[in-house]
Amino acid sequence: MAAGPSLLKSLDYSVVQQCMHCGLCLPTCPTYDATKLERHSPRGRIALMRAIADDRLPPTRTFGEEMYFCLGCLACMTACPAGVNYAELFEHARAEVERVGHLRNLRRNIIRWFTVKWLFMDLRRLRFLGRLMRIYQWRWLGMQGFLRRWGILRLLPRRLRELEAMTPVIPPRFSHQLIAEITPAVGERRHVVAMLTGCAQDLIFSDVNRDTVEVLARNGCEVYTPRDQHCCGSLHAHNGELELARELARRNLDQFPPEWFDAIITNAGGCGSHLKHYGQLLAEDPAYCDRARLWDRKCRDIHEWLVMIGFQPPKTGPVWPLVVTYHESCHLSHGQKVVQQPRQLLRTIPNLQLVELPESNWCCGSAGIYNLTQPEMAGQLLDRKIRHLKSTGATVVATANPGCQLQLINGAKAHGLEIRVAHPMTLLAEAYRRER
Repeated sequence: MAAGPSLLKSLDYSVVQQCMHCGLCLPTCPTYDATKLERHSPRGRIALMRAIADDRLPPTRTFGEEMYFCLGCLACMTACPAGVNYAELFEHARAEVERVGHLRNLRRNIIRWFTVKWLFMDLRRLRFLGRLMRIYQWRWLGMQGFLRRWGILRLLPRRLRELEAMTPVIPPRFSHQLIAEITPAVGERRHVVAMLTGCAQDLIFSDVNRDTVEVLARNGCEVYTPRDQHCCGSLHAHNGELELARELARRNLDQFPPEWFDAIITNAGGCGSHLKHYGQLLAEDPAYCDRARLWDRKCRDIHEWLVMIGFQPPKTGPVWPLVVTYHESCHLSHGQKVVQQPRQLLRTIPNLQLVELPESNWCCGSAGIYNLTQPEMAGQLLDRKIRHLKSTGATVVATANPGCQLQLINGAKAHGLEIRVAHPMTLLAEAYRRER
């Protein structure tokens, strides 16, 4: 066990003590709903954290497994009448798990070093991996089609077959190849904004970043989009690497000085929830704390920003009536409290009918890398989400997070559901293009 005080002791104790154990969070928690076990609920997990902070329990392996069984969807924060900051507790609890090291083993250490500590610390490495994946997926010369066509993948262990089936399609060009570093506003320039292209969004859905920049320009924004950007740090903070998250926050503050811009724009729900808390993350850093607080005030989700500045509704829509439903990214709705703005934008598109998705803010099972680390629970949540999608009769599901988007694409494919999965910005950009 690592020496030193528990990281849960470093929290303001009122944060740990704030939970009233009222139980209103229980019906909103996907893991508790599935198991009905108290330890799998937010209330149960906070009780464990408090016991460790009070030195009544040691941080055991069981505690570590429980913290990583949590989705981190933050639905409990929406339900909580006491305003418990579960996001802060969750991140410190996972950091404590990594500090004591009860979950460490050779395989886990190698995976964490490669992904969290190496790959996502320099996104040029991620793009290089993307290019290798693109070669693997080439239609005529790539290995993927050959291995799938001849059934060779059936020789692999089941989990590896499942992971290969989840491999995202890598687009032909990344964001820096689609977007100029400075995109002028269409018509009068009303705002100057910075655009964060992200990690998974850039690797898998670079077209969403292009669409977002087009929509911003169409609404009077000059958009600054540097070629080589950095990870926001959410992956690191959510996996117990708070120091690496702070390092990435500093890099972003250096690359996007918040005093230069009217807004710093993100189009990924999971990233945005973390990006808006740089002030808290760097509160003890005298060189960056003031700029981090200013960053928090300037950082905006794209839907939130467009409604705030008074966006221009498109004049044209799809040629044929389009039935669309909307799945809410957990961290967009529960973390950022951006709920109505995406719906408001979608409803302005002519010839588009928006139908509500049952349990629209219930987690789809993606939850960052949860679908990789907890495939059974993630699969249950995905099956539940697909059943609700089928019930709407929609031909398009809109969602504003790359993890959700990929999870729904794979789920629809596995269930034989013919439905397009698209970001609201893509649907809005398509409507603007039809005007031309």
